[in-house]
Amino acid sequence: MASGHADSSPLVTAHRSGGKGPSYAAVADNRGMRISAKADYAVRAALELAAAGEDTSVKAEAIALAQGIPHKFLEGILGDLRRGGLVVSQRGGKGGYRLARPADSIAIADVIRVADGPLVSVRGVRPPELSYCGPAESLLPLWIAVRANVRKILGEVTLADVAAAKLPEEVVGLAEDPGAWTNP
Repeated sequence: MASGHADSSPLVTAHRSGGKGPSYAAVADNRGMRISAKADYAVRAALELAAAGEDTSVKAEAIALAQGIPHKFLEGILGDLRRGGLVVSQRGGKGGYRLARPADSIAIADVIRVADGPLVSVRGVRPPELSYCGPAESLLPLWIAVRANVRKILGEVTLADVAAAKLPEEVVGLAEDPGAWTNP
């Protein structure tokens, strides 16, 4: 997920669990894999709604102020989340936005996909649509494995998990690796 936004954050990739074979906490150079500002803002806005509770509507201005997100940019993101079925909106004095379903049923991956599209692409193409030949032929299963690990983490962690600061043990373990915090 390449992005031209300067405030994008790298994402920890490829991890092999189960105690068999080596563990890969990060790829040698993960600068190319990014979470865009739009996806970051979308997740942060959804987390504000998750923290507010299922029956509470929150105005876009309040979300923008709480998370330091440009209001106009946030309005577009909230519109995308509404069209994607993740939030509902209500007009009027008590209006605002709220999650369309419980926070424990919305994965971080769901929010990112609505905001940005596929979680992992190579040159803007989904990995299964690629083909390589010669010595590069084994790149395809590598890209598929990276995508599977990104899906595993972002697809299993819900808005409720993050809002309650209760990340799955595997995610906490990856984040506790000092190497995950450094850029090679």
